[in-house]
Amino acid sequence: MVASNANLPREMLEKEFCVRFVTSSPNVSPMELMRSVKESILNASQEGIRVFDCINRKEVILRPYALFFPGDNPMQAEHCSQAGLGCNYFCRTCKVGGTRAFKASDEGFALLFLPGVQRTVDETKMNIQGTLNLLVTKGAQKKVQTAVATHGTRDSLTTGAVEAVISKGKAMQKKNKDLSETQILAELKQELSRHAPEINPLLNMPGIDIHQDTPTEILHTVLLGVVKYFWGQTIVILKKARSMDVFQAHLASVNSDGLNIPKICARYMCMYSGSLIGKHFKTIAQVMEFTIYDLVPKDVLQAWRAIRTLVSLLWYTEILDVPSYISLIL
Repeated sequence: MVASNANLPREMLEKEFCVRFVTSSPNVSPMELMRSVKESILNASQEGIRVFDCINRKEVILRPYALFFPGDNPMQAEHCSQAGLGCNYFCRTCKVGGTRAFKASDEGFALLFLPGVQRTVDETKMNIQGTLNLLVTKGAQKKVQTAVATHGTRDSLTTGAVEAVISKGKAMQKKNKDLSETQILAELKQELSRHAPEINPLLNMPGIDIHQDTPTEILHTVLLGVVKYFWGQTIVILKKARSMDVFQAHLASVNSDGLNIPKICARYMCMYSGSLIGKHFKTIAQVMEFTIYDLVPKDVLQAWRAIRTLVSLLWYTEILDVPSYISLIL
């Protein structure tokens, strides 16, 4: 886990010496580490850090606070106590989604492209507590699964307690068939209290709305997401049409001046089309429409034009007019 000073200019943030190591452990979960990080930030903010101001040449007090928490999608989902991209309600920021059947319907599919109802910290905490309450009811395992599928909330810090109580309940039903339901539930309450689960510390961090303060990481979401999978489908089309040699020739002949990309290794990219990394997909997104214009159906070419526009907008180095920029995105 590392941290940077968000007050620094962007060109300084990119320097290795401005990225500071915070903590790491092979034995402790990320959210357990985050609990200690949160405490350190809050303590430093309350007590202040005495430093020397080299410009004004006097001592000053710094009070740090958390601005946002970057990471890849699985890590940011854990930061938000959200169940991940594989659940029905897959977004950590809003409640877009639904059952598989609903998302496949015309109405459900259209809603995937619209902003959903925003998730709130209070509601997430309520969902976590509701899941814990279900552990001491009959049929807890099924109820917990249904709850997660319904609201898309899963807290990694309470997962151990959830699994322990469910396992305890199953074991008691097998070994002690004479026990009444009341006795079993009473024992499960004691088991839950023994674990004393703590919920996600970021849900109670002052100045942070974790659902809003986990900015989308565009490398995995766009280059290794949209671009990667559409590249794979396009390669299938080219191979079926036996056009890979022509495509490779087109790719090798592209003039990359002004694109700020490495040399295009057309032979490598075509030979190992299923093993490319982010830098390759950044190149592909910018030049693809010029290499496949006469090799693929028109709708595929149009899709690559849309991808090119999206990628060029996402990799803006500086946004001077935010309203105009947003209008271009939308």
